[in-house]
Parts: sequence; structure tokens; C-alpha cells
Amino acid sequence: MNGVLVVNKSAGYTSRDVINILNKLFHTKKIGHTGTLDPIASGVLVVCIGKYTKLVEKITNHEKEYIATIELGIKTDTLDCTGTILEKEEPMPLNEEDIRKTLNSFLGKTMQEVPKFSAIKIKGKKLYEYARENIYVELPKREIEIKKIKLLEYKENHITFSCVVSKGTYIRSLIRDICIKLNVLGTMSNLIRIRQGNFTLEEGYTLQEIQNGNFKILQLEDIFTYPRYSLKEKEYLKVKNGNTLELLETSKEILLEYENKIVALYEKKDAIYKPVFVL
Repeated sequence: MNGVLVVNKSAGYTSRDVINILNKLFHTKKIGHTGTLDPIASGVLVVCIGKYTKLVEKITNHEKEYIATIELGIKTDTLDCTGTILEKEEPMPLNEEDIRKTLNSFLGKTMQEVPKFSAIKIKGKKLYEYARENIYVELPKREIEIKKIKLLEYKENHITFSCVVSKGTYIRSLIRDICIKLNVLGTMSNLIRIRQGNFTLEEGYTLQEIQNGNFKILQLEDIFTYPRYSLKEKEYLKVKNGNTLELLETSKEILLEYENKIVALYEKKDAIYKPVFVL
């Protein structure tokens, strides 16, 4: 089996759990996901199967859209409600306009400190392993971009907002920074990934649906909306061998078809089209 499957992950499963289930169901170990979702989180988990695992990195780079909820009045070590409570207070009422201004202040590019309970490796060891052993490690920072952010609701000591973010953004860390700026205690109580690139929650399948055979495996033409170029026979032979092409095309990325079938994805670099993925 080769293609891409959009999973609607339920809370309670790790991303690895989902892959393990699909490994057994599809009888293959060649499956990879394109962006971890914490167990507390639900929503879009894009999975590449077979030959399409070569597209994992490309799809991982796509922007992601979330709906997140902050529970005010508590601070935890994991930055979400599954962790150990470090501090607790009775939340004071907030002004909605102040919340909006604070959220908007995070728009654009910034350096974000990753959570100590994360799988980022330092000297070959994952951060959460250091955290569980109470070993201090300076947490790395990396550049992220908040492209959109919007307050959806402020009610009963909970703030719910939507955001569109770049690859590598930790929503738990974003919530930590929002709470620091609002001068309140808060932690993530819910997270839903509603979109990754062009993949939406509406087209995702639950594990139960997949196990019941109710799902669709996506192919190149379903995944990308890039312009298409019809290959001549000599060009097709080059593509089959993974060679570059010189084409009078302007698009940075292009889908190549031969005999009305999409056979490859190429990307333009220095005026030459180079293979990204070839079936």
C-alpha cells in the first residue's frame, strides 16, 4: 500500500500508538507521521505509507492550525493538565480586549523555548528523560512563526483561541508565554489540530473507521494542487531514473504526468527541475 492517510486522532493515543496500530492493520512497518500530537491532543495526524514515506519531511513543513484551550489558575510541569500541579491560585477576571491584545502580540516570528517534557534530544537524550530524572538541562529555543491567532471564547476561567503556526511550534509553550504576558497561571487543557497544510479535520478518519475499512488512501494528485506537465516518452524515461529535467515552466513545484497518470513531483532549483518524489 502506498499513499497518504489523514487520521482523526482521538485524545488518549500517542502518535506512536496510531502508527503501531496501522503497522499491524496494513501489514507494513513503512509508515511515518508528519507531526507529533501529544496524547492530550486530538485531530489531524497525516500518515505516509510505503513509498510515500519519502514525503514525510515535505508534509511536516506545512503550516498547522489548532484550536486550544487554556485553563486558568494552575501551572503544571508538563504545561498541560496531565502534569503535576506546581502552583495554584484563584483566577482573577480578565478583560477580553486585554486577552486579544496579548494574543495578537505573538503574531510573527519569534524564538520559542521548547517544553522540558518533549522529545527534543540534547546530547542523544530526550528532554523528557532528563525531566523525569530531575536533571537540569538548558532548554533550547528555536524560531517559530505565529501566522494567525484569534480569541474564540473566554468563559468560566477558560480561554479558547485558534492559531495558524509554522512547523515546530509547541502550543503548550505558546500558552505558557501567553499566561506569563497576562500575568496569570494557566495550562493547556485541550488541543485540536484542525488542519495541516491542505489536510483538514473533515477529511480525517478515526481509528475505528480505518479498522472497519472506511477510509481513502490519497495519491499525489489528491495531495498537491501544483500545475501539471505532460511528459514526452524520453522525458518520462529520465524521470523513471530520477534524473533532472530542463522545462520551460515557471512554477517552483510541478506534478509530472505520463499517459494521464501522475508519476512524480519535481521542484525547480537553479532553473533545473529536480525530483522530490517519483512513483
